[in-house]
Amino acid sequence: MRQFRGKLEIQSPGGFVPGITPENILWKQAPRNRRIAEVFAKCGLVERSGQGARLMFERSIREGKSRPDFSRTDDHEVFLTLHGEVQDERFLQFFQKVGQEKLSTFSTRDFLVVDLIHREQPVPPDLQTLLPKLLELGIIESQGRGRNRRHFLSRSFYGSLSKRGTYTRKRGLDKETNKELLFRHIEDSEEEGARFEELAQVLPALSRGQIQRLMEELKKEKRVHVVGKTKGARWYPESPPNEKTAE
Repeated sequence: MRQFRGKLEIQSPGGFVPGITPENILWKQAPRNRRIAEVFAKCGLVERSGQGARLMFERSIREGKSRPDFSRTDDHEVFLTLHGEVQDERFLQFFQKVGQEKLSTFSTRDFLVVDLIHREQPVPPDLQTLLPKLLELGIIESQGRGRNRRHFLSRSFYGSLSKRGTYTRKRGLDKETNKELLFRHIEDSEEEGARFEELAQVLPALSRGQIQRLMEELKKEKRVHVVGKTKGARWYPESPPNEKTAE
């Protein structure tokens, strides 16, 4: 064991037990000697089997620190690094504001999901089943549909930390604002018409389908019309009624 100013390194002779890896250590249990483990548990010297790694991960996330790191482990030794430096003090405050009552319902997987969303990393398929619960608790919010659905920490979190601007950036612009941006570009391109590729450049965070739905709404509102099909299509602003009459 070696202690540094910002981290603690622990080396244990012998690699992981067969079947255990850094990727599944939170979910798979395989004591090296089950009888010794049972004796220690009955003597009150260890907690329930398999809880050690989970506690390390949960505590690190709740304290705004980097997760435990097993990346230097090989077939001959387990190498664990525990980071002591707080990466984001605001994230630490977030868990304080969530409250102990809600946190008591959290599993290790819940903590992992919140940490991934905070770091703006994708939530893997095996953890996505937890998203509805976190949405219901008001811990996170979402926007979009299907594959383009995005999740981010709730408005109350950013508001309590005086970071409403960050919330707006993560949430993105609302639908009406997006429509106005598209319409403004079409107006500016009135003579030559606006290609769909240009509209996608106006709102790069949206998918093709999302932009198409916004354009259909503008079309139904009789603010724009399209000439041509597929890649040759051009979008134009609708002329005011008095201009059409004059023509």
